[in-house]
Amino acid sequence: MKFSTLSLLAAALLGVSQAAVAETKIGFVNSDRVMREAAPAVRAQQRLEKEFEKRDQELQRIAKDLQGMQEDLERNGTTMADSDRRNKERALNDLNRDFQRKQREFREDLNQRRNEELASVLDKANRSVKQIAEAEKYDIIFQEAVYASPSIDITDKVIKALSAEAK
Repeated sequence: MKFSTLSLLAAALLGVSQAAVAETKIGFVNSDRVMREAAPAVRAQQRLEKEFEKRDQELQRIAKDLQGMQEDLERNGTTMADSDRRNKERALNDLNRDFQRKQREFREDLNQRRNEELASVLDKANRSVKQIAEAEKYDIIFQEAVYASPSIDITDKVIKALSAEAK
């Protein structure tokens, strides 16, 4: 009783009638789920994997070579001549530096391309959300929430709209 009186008082103070509050249509979209499950997002991820596959394999090959060189140096370093050991250590350090540089460049390039792809998907998702909101007369649709009731979750509709748009 006390809570509803306070709610009415607050609504009255804000100039909003209880009927207007009750008629407000609210929706929620789980953006993370859209970015994982919608057809354009899945295709974007596949494009990225294909685009960066060769570079990833090259990095894995270099990492394996580094590990082999390190093991060889640990296993045979004590029996090698000092000059041979120094040469192998220098080669290991050079390869490790090259690996670190290539790995950093790979991550930067991948992050840049991922951001480009995701921006495109997010733009399409936002257009779909807006179309659904206008067609179904939503007053507001949230993309971030601590909790959202399944009854207001329109994520499936957005994923379906994006998948239909992608065909």
